[in-house]
Amino acid sequence: MATRPSVRPGTAEPTEAQASSGRRGARADAPGTDGVRYVLRILDAAAHLFEVELHVASPDPAGQTVSLPAWIPGSYMIREFARQIVRIEAHRAGRRVRLEKCDKHTWRAPPGAAPLALRYRVYAWDLSVRGAHLDRTHAFFNGTSVFLRVHGQEDRPCTVELEAPAEPGLEDWQVATTLPRAGARSGRFGTYRASCYDELIDHPVELGRFALRRFEAAGVPHEIAITGRHDTDLDRLSKDLARICAEQIRLFEPRTARAPFERFLFLTTAVGDGYGGLEHRASTALLCARNDLPYPGMEGMPEGYRTFLGLCSHEYFHAWHVKRIKPAAFAPYDLDREVHTRLLWIFEGFTSYYDDLMLVRSSVIGADDYLKALSSTIGQVLRGPGRREQSVAESSFDAWTKYYRQDENSPNAIVSYYAKGALVALCLDLTLRIRTAGRRSLDDVMRLMWRRYGRDFDTHGTGLPEDGFPALVHEATGVRLDAEIADWAYGTGELPLADLLPAVGVGCTFKAPDGAAHWLGIRTQTRGGELVAATVYSDGPARSAGLSAGDVLLALDGVRVDERGLRTLLARRRPGATVRVHAFRRDELMEFSVRLERSPATDVDLKIDTAAAAATRRLRSGWLGERRGTKATHGRS
Repeated sequence: MATRPSVRPGTAEPTEAQASSGRRGARADAPGTDGVRYVLRILDAAAHLFEVELHVASPDPAGQTVSLPAWIPGSYMIREFARQIVRIEAHRAGRRVRLEKCDKHTWRAPPGAAPLALRYRVYAWDLSVRGAHLDRTHAFFNGTSVFLRVHGQEDRPCTVELEAPAEPGLEDWQVATTLPRAGARSGRFGTYRASCYDELIDHPVELGRFALRRFEAAGVPHEIAITGRHDTDLDRLSKDLARICAEQIRLFEPRTARAPFERFLFLTTAVGDGYGGLEHRASTALLCARNDLPYPGMEGMPEGYRTFLGLCSHEYFHAWHVKRIKPAAFAPYDLDREVHTRLLWIFEGFTSYYDDLMLVRSSVIGADDYLKALSSTIGQVLRGPGRREQSVAESSFDAWTKYYRQDENSPNAIVSYYAKGALVALCLDLTLRIRTAGRRSLDDVMRLMWRRYGRDFDTHGTGLPEDGFPALVHEATGVRLDAEIADWAYGTGELPLADLLPAVGVGCTFKAPDGAAHWLGIRTQTRGGELVAATVYSDGPARSAGLSAGDVLLALDGVRVDERGLRTLLARRRPGATVRVHAFRRDELMEFSVRLERSPATDVDLKIDTAAAAATRRLRSGWLGERRGTKATHGRS
């Protein structure tokens, strides 16, 4: 696939946008056009303050209600963004009117039919993909953090005036967003528009100086904008992303290779240490460690870069799967309160399955690299006793209160609908391929789900019913997997990986972690120079002996320990041996007698079975895309 690279550092030239920044003295109650109009400006970058004006041309005569969302789609936790509004006032006909605070994120203006204007300040100091962040290096925001919702007018058109910064030293800032520009070229300050509030808050915005690279995938323009200090090889990155994006487009639309967006933007903030992503309908916001980005002359596929590409692939897959194919509970979103569904194992878990699979199918990584990543996911699930307590369907439902609000006991009580959901997807995919001799797969299910619930979502507006997935699998493949889905997704038993992987030509050996023949059953952390039991596993000997999370470990058999010393001393003991552990709990010294046990087989070694039968190799080739070659294209290309 040809690309059209063009590096553009953030050096804006004077445009009509500069003139628009002179509107700071405009009356806050100036009447807007029909619809809802916002003006967003940088009030004080060093103080992390945005100022927003909201103009409502035709407010509710009985009293207009406005609110800020309590959460952002894709991150299932109540965030209470309204707590960052530090000042708010309303005007009508040139006079200030009283706003009534109704609850933690809702205000109501008094009755009146004249145009209404609100002016408010937003504190923006959340360096994440979920909120808003502003200083003199850059500005980033999601609409859920800055744009009040006008109740009763959510379906009306919205316009946004992004004012160019008036502060000295910020004159060369540019704009990166997929929010449609109202005339002229994108990338400039000025007026942007959205067809409704839901679209308005689904296009994050980056303001500042950034490296920008354009490329094409399946004929669709894509961009990646990187903010922060970095030395990225944009040639390597854009070519790798082009392969991944094209592969995903062809997965959902194999005949037309048609994407559901006109262009796509990877908004990336590079920091010293960070990781995260959030999906949007035509873009994604990413946070990464700068050292995970490729650098000029880099050879091979370092783990950090593979992880970053997997993150990009994950969020890109969401443009189809969760942004357009939704659970019925999300159609439409209710952003005022928790919205429960038992299907996140499908929407996040399947996405977690396909993210790395798309890397190997696009030949960006090789089969061995993919199996190494898959081994890591399997080990992550096996190390958590919570998989025996909670199904991925229950984990999906409890995301708001358990998965996104974890504590020291979470590994014992919950399972990740991302990680185990990915393994459920793997089991479903391999089972379908085995039972149909490679004629059907999970890919067919995804395509039917796309045609049924995603392709025409904007007009039909329906989502996948809570109990609709088993019938969809049967319709797409002719295979009934109702019992397997009930066991794997709604039960807490072990998944049949040891049977399924060898059946597609992948050797599968479970073993104890390297260098750990036996274990205490704790996960440790060093905090303030002290060795702390961060988690005491419910199925381990330390729990039986009485150790608890938060205990500060001092000595083993009378010898002071740190993290390295504890591993060294344990390596010199045998399974079945009893050791004395001294620890502080709060300010009390305690002694525990712990009988060491053999380490459970939580690691897995996956290898291509080169001696597999021809039929088995064909199944593996169809799964990993080996028909197009699995040799990765590393280095400069």
